[in-house]
Amino acid sequence: MESLEQIKARVEAAVPGAKIDIIPNPGPAQQSSLLLDHEHAAAVAKFLRDDSALRLDFCSNATGVDWLDRTVKKTVKVKKIVDGEEKESDETTEEFFPGYLEAVYHLYSMTHKHGPVIIRVRTADRAENARLPSLTPVYRSAEFQEREIFDLYGVRFDGHPDLRRILMWDEFVDYPMRKDYREPDDYEYEPTPHDDVLEKTKMHYSARPQLDGAENITAQS
Repeated sequence: MESLEQIKARVEAAVPGAKIDIIPNPGPAQQSSLLLDHEHAAAVAKFLRDDSALRLDFCSNATGVDWLDRTVKKTVKVKKIVDGEEKESDETTEEFFPGYLEAVYHLYSMTHKHGPVIIRVRTADRAENARLPSLTPVYRSAEFQEREIFDLYGVRFDGHPDLRRILMWDEFVDYPMRKDYREPDDYEYEPTPHDDVLEKTKMHYSARPQLDGAENITAQS
């Protein structure tokens, strides 16, 4: 199979205006991926599926990834004039990177028996209405998996034929796979045992006599 660099070059030639970046993977798998822009994501996926040399006709997996806001500190060497002399010193800078959500797809060729080629699409941020283009019109196997990403991460897929919750109930709020998700003290459909709920609620109060009221409730139960 062609290298990612070769695939990137051919895709950009075949899909005018497509913006593709190669995202390296420093882990043991060394499976780098192609980051696609929203506007051309579906067209790029269609090319990968239909190109005679690639025939990436099977999407085996689609999953969500949550990247929180982060600040990266960097130490650089700088030269300064001190008492008329040039001296080198360390200077620490901070760079802020806003968080975002991703959908990552693993593509294989059942025709040529090669793969995977990994493609990913990123949201602009982690806001309530974070959106991505759906690849279900190109890969039907992505339908339920995009619904899982919507259900658990809150990504809304434009163009998905049936975007609704698939694991959580319709009335459920929030997205359980986000890294800043906080589990509720109790659940509507499967009530938590009373003593466990009481223990969880103590975390919401400061260490003061208010807890005596909770202990009285326990005694009366």
